[in-house]
Amino acid sequence: MKIQLPEGLLSTARYVASPHQDARPENTTIDMIVVHGISLPPAQFGNDFIEQFFCGQLDYSAHPYFQTIRSLRVSSHLLVKRTGEIIQFVPFAERAWHAGQSSFQGRERCNDFSIGIELEGTDTLPYENIQYEKLAEIINTLQKTYPAITRDRIVGHSDIAPGRKTDPGLSFDWRRLDSLL
Repeated sequence: MKIQLPEGLLSTARYVASPHQDARPENTTIDMIVVHGISLPPAQFGNDFIEQFFCGQLDYSAHPYFQTIRSLRVSSHLLVKRTGEIIQFVPFAERAWHAGQSSFQGRERCNDFSIGIELEGTDTLPYENIQYEKLAEIINTLQKTYPAITRDRIVGHSDIAPGRKTDPGLSFDWRRLDSLL
């Protein structure tokens, strides 16, 4: 697994460009990874709704829950599906819209300096073995390209938006991830 530069794409990922991205501020050092959990509709897996949502193509009439997220414009750099498939939506050099209102160690706007990785899952159901394996491979690759991403700068969405976000949730096994890194 490697990152193709200057494109900033992961070689093992399927690339699907999201319109929900923009340029990072000039001279920004990428120094953090934010791990998320997502499923659409909640707790339903194995469909293309996340991909459609991140690309602004979700049919909001397909499920009642989708009306509650209709106004959101969201993307991540990567999605790791429960099968282990990796989809990239935003090149790493660009800013994905994954963190929202956020703060880490006194720095606001975490989207500016972080890479967002979504795992298909929920706060309450275990993630799949293959997702931990792929996530660890991705993190190891990113750390080689972006050496400012140290272990203490790999955090959950709940760490940068406490009270507003809970993902990747109590079902995410941080010790297991650490053992794979």
